[in-house]
Amino acid sequence: QVQLVESGGGLVQPGGSLTLSCTSSGSESLNLHTIGWFRGGPGKDGKGLSCISGTHGLAQFADSREDRFIISRASAKNTVYLSITAAKAEDTGVYYCAKGCFAAQATSWGQGTQVTVSA
Repeated sequence: QVQLVESGGGLVQPGGSLTLSCTSSGSESLNLHTIGWFRGGPGKDGKGLSCISGTHGLAQFADSREDRFIISRASAKNTVYLSITAAKAEDTGVYYCAKGCFAAQATSWGQGTQVTVSA
């Protein structure tokens, strides 16, 4: 069972950018899985922002279809990133990574990292 760990949260000004990281706490490779980023936790409150496939490394839209959220993968570092660009106040929340693209179906959630968008 892969355990995911998020990092990189913090304070960002409106219009600014921030990059979050998702790694595995164990030895299992994230490259084998479709990994998604979410705002809000498991269940109906979570919103999938973007996900990236394990096989081809292709980014996909999830619950959200905003292109301000840019997902990428560094295979050699076993890390999946989410860049938040043109940040808005409504982007404030706890960001999680998990296996899957949609919050209602995703598994192996991390503990989350807080992002606050404020001047």
